[in-house]
Amino acid sequence: MKLIICADDFAQSPSIDAAIVRLIENNRLTAASCMVNSPHWASSAKLLTSDIRDKAHIGLHLDFTLFGYRYPHGILTLLSLLRCLPKASIQNSIEHQLNQFEVALGTQPDYVDGHQHVHQLPQIRQVLLAVLKQRYHHQLPWIRIAKPNDESGIKGRIIKMLGASALEREAKQLGFKCSNVLLGVYNFSGDVQDYKKRLIDWATQAKHSVGTSVLMCHPAVAAAEGYINDPIYPARVNEFSVLNSDAFATIFNDVKIVREP
Repeated sequence: MKLIICADDFAQSPSIDAAIVRLIENNRLTAASCMVNSPHWASSAKLLTSDIRDKAHIGLHLDFTLFGYRYPHGILTLLSLLRCLPKASIQNSIEHQLNQFEVALGTQPDYVDGHQHVHQLPQIRQVLLAVLKQRYHHQLPWIRIAKPNDESGIKGRIIKMLGASALEREAKQLGFKCSNVLLGVYNFSGDVQDYKKRLIDWATQAKHSVGTSVLMCHPAVAAAEGYINDPIYPARVNEFSVLNSDAFATIFNDVKIVREP
């Protein structure tokens, strides 16, 4: 019955950062996931003031496909399924991203998830959990589980089958708190009204889900730089428009919105 509203891709671009900060300030988000390998990270992190951190959990958006040490997503997935990823390189990248987070913000991440859900893939999830357990045994971050329900269609089923249940099981065995259902999966098509209808549907699903669901979103404000290397930018602007509108209170009126599982 509880819902975390989580914006992905903080630090990917200034227009994304501006949207996420404004939505947190307006009490529309309870979590934001950071891409610390982005060239914008040092400046983006300065936007995450103590007031912002009081309103939302700030997490690491583990990245192996966009910035820094990266693979094309399909290649990464195939190599992980074949157990052919270089373990030392994966660990070094995870440690580097955690270091980048800590240096910029002076604290550990409140939670960890993955860009394109890479944190749940074989090899990556085992290394990630081991590193987190070793570094933060005194206060474990929670783990976002990319487990969409059946209403999410083929895309949701593919996301789920690439390691969601295994990550949840392995994380809980090590003492991590985990979210349950992942909402917000769609193909980034449609207009503002389409996204509003989706939000209404996801809010209804959250009310009927056990445990804590996460509604992921990808907002951005309208800006000239937004279209650069961002194929889902139009959808981002639509998402921001709806999430920042008066409709928000009506859509989530009966949902308990929280920061953590």
